[in-house]
Amino acid sequence: MLVIDEYADMLGALQQEDRTKAKRVEALIIRLAQKARAAGIHLIIATQRPSVDVITGLIKSNVPSRIAFKVTSKVDSRTILDQGGAEQLLGMGDMLYMTPGASHLSRVHGAFVSDDEIENVVGFLREHSQTNYLNSVVNSHSESADAHEGTGEHGGETDELYDKSVQIVTSTRRASISSLQRRLRIGYNRAARIIEDMEAAGVVSGMNSAGSRQVLAPEPINEN
Repeated sequence: MLVIDEYADMLGALQQEDRTKAKRVEALIIRLAQKARAAGIHLIIATQRPSVDVITGLIKSNVPSRIAFKVTSKVDSRTILDQGGAEQLLGMGDMLYMTPGASHLSRVHGAFVSDDEIENVVGFLREHSQTNYLNSVVNSHSESADAHEGTGEHGGETDELYDKSVQIVTSTRRASISSLQRRLRIGYNRAARIIEDMEAAGVVSGMNSAGSRQVLAPEPINEN
């Protein structure tokens, strides 16, 4: 079971940092949707902003089962269900359900599940069910991460690429994780740790509301 909650917000955050990365993520989700059914993976994508730039034609063609709650306009209903109707729903769990092969939409009602009920179910499963990890997958992932991501115990200032990263950021005046990834050919986690340590050291600012950082340290002095 794979659940992506607030798909539009996820893509929007990625686009603020790197539009290319957002496109890559969207392409990977489409590939997953194409192969999920054959592999036994149940894929659920949810969003509160049903616009055509979020729910693209490729996404819709690979997710044939869809649910629409009450929306504000017929355009939003068409974006989700390819027809109007969802704009006339009553809210409070009232929904239209579209299933492959059906000639018409089904109007159903979703039950409200409180936080207490969710905690009770999770607690029961935790108490009576034993977790079955695939150690071979976990171990191989850890070894791969160690080989590609970390050189110091905690990354950041202990990383051998920290000084070079500071030089890049202060020269380009751009404090971007994706920029460090491309220039230094390192993974996301390692680049993120370096940027976080730069923030702690006062080289860059914290992220603003737009998701970007300001370079606080001066440009390096050109000795030539």
